[in-house]
Amino acid sequence: MTARFRHVDAVARDIVVRVLQRPPTLGAGRLVCVDGPAGSGKTTLAAALDRELRDALRAPGGPADRAHVRTVHMDNVFAGWSGLADGMSTIALDVIGPLTAGQPGRYRRYDWHRQVFVEERVVEPCEVLVIEGVGSGSTAYDEAITCLVWIDTPPDVRLMRGLERDGDHMREHWRAWRQQEEEMFARERTRERADLVVDGTRGAVT
Repeated sequence: MTARFRHVDAVARDIVVRVLQRPPTLGAGRLVCVDGPAGSGKTTLAAALDRELRDALRAPGGPADRAHVRTVHMDNVFAGWSGLADGMSTIALDVIGPLTAGQPGRYRRYDWHRQVFVEERVVEPCEVLVIEGVGSGSTAYDEAITCLVWIDTPPDVRLMRGLERDGDHMREHWRAWRQQEEEMFARERTRERADLVVDGTRGAVT
């Protein structure tokens, strides 16, 4: 049970209330960054935030409108296991920069199996943009972040989750990635800058 991200929907609802109470920071929209080490539960929380945000922003009696909220996954920007720094730069320059000016952002999705960049994806201005993944809470666009969420999960749980997803043969890649992210988090002081810290197993918000 400790490997599960419990109460994720309740955590997401709590975050959504806080985010929508804050003024826009990303042009006319808001930016939520879900950061933390690999395997901490960022993708799970981001999916719950997407659902809760669409519910909260839906017009009374109208259909759900995905244009109100968009989600970008850092894993789609990284050029493989060594792409952390370049991926963070892409988000800052090609996504956040244009959106701050009210223009669409864009990036090319990386195909991890083919090991090449493939189609271009356009990120139109929206009411709330959620960026999830390692390095999403970069200091390069700190002033544009409405809410920076850090997920704390024990290292052994994170590794177990990662190897369950990717296979034990990827263990050395995981070890190398952990060194990259630890060095980056120390430079960026991401956890210290976070507006909210979430326990990635129990679901508690602090």
